[in-house]
Amino acid sequence: MNINRVHVSLREIDPPVWRLLEVSSRTTLKQLHHILQIAMGWEDSHLHEYIVAGQRYGTPDPHYDAPGDVAPETGVRLERVLPEPGASILYLYDFGDYWQHDIRLDTALTAEPGVTYPRLLGGARSCPPEDCGGARGYADLLEILLDPEHEDFEQMRTWVGPRFNAEVFSAVAVNQRLQKRQSA
Repeated sequence: MNINRVHVSLREIDPPVWRLLEVSSRTTLKQLHHILQIAMGWEDSHLHEYIVAGQRYGTPDPHYDAPGDVAPETGVRLERVLPEPGASILYLYDFGDYWQHDIRLDTALTAEPGVTYPRLLGGARSCPPEDCGGARGYADLLEILLDPEHEDFEQMRTWVGPRFNAEVFSAVAVNQRLQKRQSA
């Protein structure tokens, strides 16, 4: 089995939120969506699409999308859209907050015996909370959370919950969720 090592990073976030994943090159864009939701920490509560060389891929909505505007993502495999190291695609999640993820193929490998794929090799920082207002809203949220004297501090702390920490990321927890999904 051929494996793609892909680097995923959120645009417009500094310091960056990123993940390094290994997935089968036969993974479809639809399957990758579910992997990305787990790896990034999203809740899969919004629409998504990919942009590959100007073509949009996702789940076409006949009531909204003109025929041909959005191609079905179901049968499109990574080996087709990330054909060589350095190739990249864009993954958009939540058309309101408009989270843009750059996905770049770092290298193509042969699967290691006994290894379960997909797997996460590393990453940095927690995913922004859903519905926080995109990159600008997230920056504002982080600024408020750093200032207990801010008039909105209590409201924002309550909204994100006491356990939210933008700097914390657990690769172990992500890999456990990926394996659980794989065996389901």
